Amino acid sequence: MADTATIGTIGRRTSAGNRLQIVGDGPRLELVGDFDARSTSQVRPVLHDAMAVHERVVVDLAGVANVDLTALRVLAAASRRAHHEGRHLVLASPRPVVVRLMHLSHLARLLEVERLAVPA
Repeated sequence: MADTATIGTIGRRTSAGNRLQIVGDGPRLELVGDFDARSTSQVRPVLHDAMAVHERVVVDLAGVANVDLTALRVLAAASRRAHHEGRHLVLASPRPVVVRLMHLSHLARLLEVERLAVPA
């Protein structure tokens, strides 16, 4: 996403030096790093601002190495709010570890995941 601006680098350094970055300023946001309880307070307002302007917001999770239940709950709450406002919050490219936690926590039914087209 070379044409997007970095909104900010948030979260604390972990022992491995990882942080969470939110990249993008439009209807598509990219999260990179560890998305956990320490970073949800910074992610929440960015999602809120994006959904206030765009009917459909895509959160690209391809760069999320680790996620916890608190982070998924933030996405589920944002998705529910978007739905009530006639908008859509869509997750794109979640890694298997993210999908696994979505299903184990039963939040998968509340979260819309972007389907990739299968070549014919």
